[in-house]
Amino acid sequence: MADHTYWITTFGCQMNKADSERMAGILETMGYRQGVAEAEADLVLYNTCTIRDNAEQKVYSYLGRQAIRKRQNPNLTLVVAGCVAQQEGAALLRRVPELDLVMGPQHANRLETLLNQVGNGQQVLATDENHILEDITTARRESELCAWVNVIYGCNERCTYCVVPAVRGQEQSRLPAAIRTEIESLAAKGYKEITLLGQNIDAYGRDLPGITPEGRRQHTLTDLLHHIHDVEGIERIRFATSHPRYFTERLIEACANLSKVCEHFHVPFQSGDDELLKAMARGYNIGRYRRIVEQIRSRMPHAAISADAIVGFPGESNAQFRNTLALVDEIGFDLVNTAAYSPRPHTPAANWPNQVPEAEKVARLQELNALVEKKARQSGERYLGRCEEVLVEGINPKNPQQLMGRTRTNRLTFFEARGHQVGSTVAVKIEAVRPFSLSGSAIAKAALVP
Repeated sequence: MADHTYWITTFGCQMNKADSERMAGILETMGYRQGVAEAEADLVLYNTCTIRDNAEQKVYSYLGRQAIRKRQNPNLTLVVAGCVAQQEGAALLRRVPELDLVMGPQHANRLETLLNQVGNGQQVLATDENHILEDITTARRESELCAWVNVIYGCNERCTYCVVPAVRGQEQSRLPAAIRTEIESLAAKGYKEITLLGQNIDAYGRDLPGITPEGRRQHTLTDLLHHIHDVEGIERIRFATSHPRYFTERLIEACANLSKVCEHFHVPFQSGDDELLKAMARGYNIGRYRRIVEQIRSRMPHAAISADAIVGFPGESNAQFRNTLALVDEIGFDLVNTAAYSPRPHTPAANWPNQVPEAEKVARLQELNALVEKKARQSGERYLGRCEEVLVEGINPKNPQQLMGRTRTNRLTFFEARGHQVGSTVAVKIEAVRPFSLSGSAIAKAALVP
């Protein structure tokens, strides 16, 4: 494969990005090298997302172009991985017969085996339930500084709008020892920051055996943070995505006490209305969500809180939408990822008769986005004049005289590059605030404000 190139296009969430890194690593151990253009690569892989219909339709548009290439060049290997692959299965092969391999997320570590089957002349479908095998050696990391580390795969929740359990399977937690080994390997290669990933990361460990003398589960996210915290060389630890149903005071206390754990929490609320949350089968109410925010801010007043929200869920009234706006206004999030409800296959809500008209969804999304930006700018004002610790991730692509990195609270920050290198940690005095980024000047590290 020395002269063969690959191209991976990733749609969707951080889990997909992490899977793409692993698959890129596998391809490179097979002898492929990363191509310079999708239209020229010998193997094209789309790692797909089915959370929103527009992402799914974009995949089919891309596949149309590659199917034409495949008819002209039968040696092209065409792969669809990820959630659309799992959802559509054999139907995808019927719709795009030029495909060589359709594989669900649970099969990412089996890419070499599956491609060997393709090499033997088979058209391969891999969407069966699969126990995910450990594979910590092959990821081709997009960053040389910050790395994703999967700690739990799948999801056992049954939110009525969400297709993830159908396409990513049941929860499978990795063993703490294996996770620590991967992180130690990353540290040895010079990585400074890791993000622990799970579709519902607070569920980590509940499928693993063991009960403590106090009567709680032996393996939890809190225990995992303690287990990995002292890995030498790792300076920052993050985790995502949290579920309010399982977010505990014990976890908050650990985050406050463990110095490497960053003060940034991504806790989706999805709706500001209790009736809608019940219809979504989210398992908490807004009172519970408020208490989580209060507990975080009580222990870490400077912490950043981000979230996800859906507008236009079936049956959402204008008053219920106003409750979402009120929550965003009250909490003052640093960021809210917003989306209009999109009916997905194999989900209960897709078949409900009380669908909200598309025009109303669009109008509500625009109104919510405007408020999110306003509140993000206001929350950013707390940084003005402060000195923030910034891990330098690279050069500002829009201004090569500047470096860019993130604060511990995950705010993108720009400052002049003089005398500083990628990978260093720099104290930056914040002088300008935008809704989702900051700018400032590097100062002596001793000037950092606690």
